[in-house]
Amino acid sequence: MRQYALKKENGKLFYIFNIINRYKYLYLMILPGVIFLFIFCYLPMGGIVIAFKEYYPWEGFAGSDWVGLKHFIKFFNNEGFWKILRNTVLIAGYKLLVGFPAPIILALLINELKDGLMKRTVQTVSYLPHFISWMIIAGMAYIVFGTDMGALNRILESLGLQSISWYYRPDLWRSILALTSVWKNVGWGSIIYLAVISSINQELYEAAYIDGAGKFKRILNITIPGIMPVAVILFILNVGNLIREDFQQIFALVGLNTILYETTDVIETYIFRTSLIQGQSYSYPAAIGLFQSVLALLLILVTNYIAKKRGYEGIW
Repeated sequence: MRQYALKKENGKLFYIFNIINRYKYLYLMILPGVIFLFIFCYLPMGGIVIAFKEYYPWEGFAGSDWVGLKHFIKFFNNEGFWKILRNTVLIAGYKLLVGFPAPIILALLINELKDGLMKRTVQTVSYLPHFISWMIIAGMAYIVFGTDMGALNRILESLGLQSISWYYRPDLWRSILALTSVWKNVGWGSIIYLAVISSINQELYEAAYIDGAGKFKRILNITIPGIMPVAVILFILNVGNLIREDFQQIFALVGLNTILYETTDVIETYIFRTSLIQGQSYSYPAAIGLFQSVLALLLILVTNYIAKKRGYEGIW
């Protein structure tokens, strides 16, 4: 038995060595990326320990006292905890509801354009907002939503309607955040779907056309099923990222406008206030950030599990 086990183990090692030797140049190509991830993503994970300590830089990791779950309990007992968690989930849900199908729809529409110049123009115009920073978008938003001189209020007044104090209406800002996020990212997100659509076998469309299928039926029965595997993977990845990518947008558009905190204060903006503005210890924001990361991981795991149950590959 021992000899058989050793022989089997040697066979596995030989197989692994053979695979590495066969694709050695491909492994060399990904080596810089692996090193980058290890240095900047995995090594810093050792700093998670400060979430369980009363950390002070001058005392170092070893010199700081262990406090266990003290900072987590403090965050959970905070009177604003449920409001922050609700805002984080709702804003993420708004963005997912509007932002996930938007690039797919745009890609389908662009794919149906037959005029090459028009197609390239629409693609270029839809990509441009991705390269605009959130601070510039915040200035553009103020031009649109400003109370006195805002373009939207002027349009409302010209129609005989009452102007709206947008920056004093917290109930409107979840939708505004979702729409501005979609406007900024929809064109960039459609690139992947356009690439997938271009890789679908054209003979399928020709066969469907011969069978009498119109454009809508070809899209419904060929294009959409063709992009679904990629769409599912992107959906799983987006679910985890949605609750971690709010800070730049919200801080730029909302800033320190406390009136809007009721519906726009999320985990990342709370971390910013407690760490830099209120000057609390490093450990408390680190504990909140760890909670946020665990929540994102759970969302990815659940979404991936559901996707695999539905017959898709998932991300692992």
